[in-house]
Amino acid sequence: MRVLLYNPRSSAGRKPVLPMSLLAVAAGLEGAHELHIVDGNLEDDPAAALGRLIGDDPGTTVLGVTVMPGPQLADAVPLCRELRRRHPGLTIVWGGYFPSQHWDVCLRSELVDFVVRGHGERVFAELLTQLATGSPSPGEIAGLAWRDGGEPRSNPRAPIPRPDDLPEWDYDLVDMPRYLRRTFLGRRTVGAHTSYGCPYFCNFCAVVTMVEGRWLAQSAERVARTFAEYRRRWNVDAVELTDNNFFVHEARVAEVAERVRPLGMAWWGEGRIDTMLRFSETTWRAMRDGGLKMVFLGAESGSAETLKRMDKGGSVSPEATLEMVGLMARWGIVPELSFVLGSPPDPDDDADQTIDFIRRVKRVNPATEIIMYLYTPVPLAGELLDGAAAGGFAFPETLEEWVSHDWLDFAQRRSRTLSWIRPSLGERIREFERVLNAYHPTTTMTTLTGLRRTMLRGLAAWRYHAGFYRWPVELAAAHRLVAYQRPETTGF
Repeated sequence: MRVLLYNPRSSAGRKPVLPMSLLAVAAGLEGAHELHIVDGNLEDDPAAALGRLIGDDPGTTVLGVTVMPGPQLADAVPLCRELRRRHPGLTIVWGGYFPSQHWDVCLRSELVDFVVRGHGERVFAELLTQLATGSPSPGEIAGLAWRDGGEPRSNPRAPIPRPDDLPEWDYDLVDMPRYLRRTFLGRRTVGAHTSYGCPYFCNFCAVVTMVEGRWLAQSAERVARTFAEYRRRWNVDAVELTDNNFFVHEARVAEVAERVRPLGMAWWGEGRIDTMLRFSETTWRAMRDGGLKMVFLGAESGSAETLKRMDKGGSVSPEATLEMVGLMARWGIVPELSFVLGSPPDPDDDADQTIDFIRRVKRVNPATEIIMYLYTPVPLAGELLDGAAAGGFAFPETLEEWVSHDWLDFAQRRSRTLSWIRPSLGERIREFERVLNAYHPTTTMTTLTGLRRTMLRGLAAWRYHAGFYRWPVELAAAHRLVAYQRPETTGF
């Protein structure tokens, strides 16, 4: 059987990111099928590239597509529609975050035959085995959704596999040098993924519905082996660890740091404030000396009441956030804090408290990176989703609606049509963001020279100190002049 794995276009304006989800799926298939990975970010005409591989016998070909909401979904829908028109016998399987959450919406469209929900390495392999027999029994495959009598149906989720039990990725399936990016971390940066899930149940986070509080990780030895392979084969000098929560287990983190230190590589990862505050000085020293340069942390809000409604768990609080940014300043590791503004039931008060809190953070550690999102609900999100629903919110019921302009903005947390956020509040948040990004420009934009940083900071100084954010037209013009790129939309 011919198996094509497609990574939809998503990285407009920057160098493509390594399609790790497809490498993970492909690792369990090699040798059993004719296998190709096609990255839409590297193709001028992805439909033509896939069409050449499908050839004249689509009945023996399966197309697997990984789909995130937003730009990937906007690319996957028309592409699959066109391939379906050209090759009616093609079997199309979707997996990834969006179809895992909205499998029923996907299967109400004729574009998708099957949906792999959750971690799909073994689920997809089992489906291919059944399809090869010519008489598949989808009801027997855990983690699979399909149409039964024309109606969407889903089996229970499959168990999450232990990462160390899965095969190593075959990087020869992709053109690896094309994924090496110059970032603030290094000249040749690439991604890696070393664990699944997160043990917490924050009710604004879609990871919860994917893993239900489980966290499974590769051994420190295997992580270091990946770093070493990157260094040896492609002279990689920086790694972006895209785990949902890399810093769960202190001993593992310390061991990884010790093992990779001789390689002289920089790295970045995501963690929790309360978890990392418990790390010992020995671990912090190991992380610093082992190359850790920045940690993405979910501060989420400057309001203790909002954090409680988010069900963050542990001991996350505004005071803990301030303690963390101070601690990281001492170790020379940059905190990158995300904030979710405009949470129900009182989005105005939540946003105002968080804006004031961000200024406090900057006083403690001016190097802190600030990422701001508007609150957007996720499925099964508890009290916050209930509050949004009370304001008239509901998820789309068709793929066509999901790829409309408004819902693409929603998926990227920049919608201007959220029913519970008044237009004036959305504008106030954007104006504060404009002033903040000028007075404290991001360090992740490597093309932003010292002179340009000084210019932006000088223009914004009076506004920032006066707390006057209205109508920052001069800063909007300056940001266009320097082609300012926010890290939440462009990454490193």
